[in-house]
Amino acid sequence: MPKLHIRTEINGEPAEFLAEPHQTLLDALRNELGLTGTKEGCGTGDCGACSVTFDGQLVCSCLVLAAEAEGARIGTVEGLASGEALHPLQQKFLEHAALQCGVCTPGFLVAAKALLDRNPDPDERTVRYALAGNLCRCTGYDKIIRAVLDAAAELRGEPA
Repeated sequence: MPKLHIRTEINGEPAEFLAEPHQTLLDALRNELGLTGTKEGCGTGDCGACSVTFDGQLVCSCLVLAAEAEGARIGTVEGLASGEALHPLQQKFLEHAALQCGVCTPGFLVAAKALLDRNPDPDERTVRYALAGNLCRCTGYDKIIRAVLDAAAELRGEPA
């Protein structure tokens, strides 16, 4: 079967790639576009390591076909930083030691950004609920939750 020519937008920039009809968005991001920040944890949509935004909605890229990206707006972890300046979420993950092995970190960051984009002032329960689709086997979740709440406060302009 011939490859499909996909035109999309990734992290605010136009992108084009060729994909097999059965290829997942996760595989296309990593293998066709070199965006290796998105990780494969389980391949079944259960762990959240491959989380990206798809037209503003949080999705597991292992469950989306690359062909579905035609005309869509995709956001990956690579789109968080602005040049050398880390996004406040990335900075707070470092400050709070909210990462260890790093496999789950990109998914948590993308999920947290999706949350803060729609709710800039979440409480702890809201953060825990929004990140429930992301699994971490190393850190536990408290440092991650604290990092997201701290980043939300910074993004709102509250003093540290």
